[in-house]
Amino acid sequence: MFSKLSVVVTSVLITLAAAIPTTTPPVTTPTSNQCCTSVQNSDSSSVAAVAALLGLDLSGLNVPVGLGCSAITVIGNNCGGTEVTCDAPEKEWGSLIAINCIPITA
Repeated sequence: MFSKLSVVVTSVLITLAAAIPTTTPPVTTPTSNQCCTSVQNSDSSSVAAVAALLGLDLSGLNVPVGLGCSAITVIGNNCGGTEVTCDAPEKEWGSLIAINCIPITA
């Protein structure tokens, strides 16, 4: 039962990912302070999976990418993750991903 369900769910996700047109996001100077769960290189498998769900093609960019990011709006807040400055994430990406993340140094 569960194996059939996992096959169906996987098939649906693959179909949805294939149906979403991919775009390459522009890389600009980072201006948005973000608190991210993790920051990884754009060619990592977890970044590729999230990017595919969002219809983003990050191949060839070779930039740090933040996952699980939210805007830092108060100076000195307790991030609990990695504080970085990134390209401002586009609204449709939600808080899933931010591009070109550079660590904030005090």
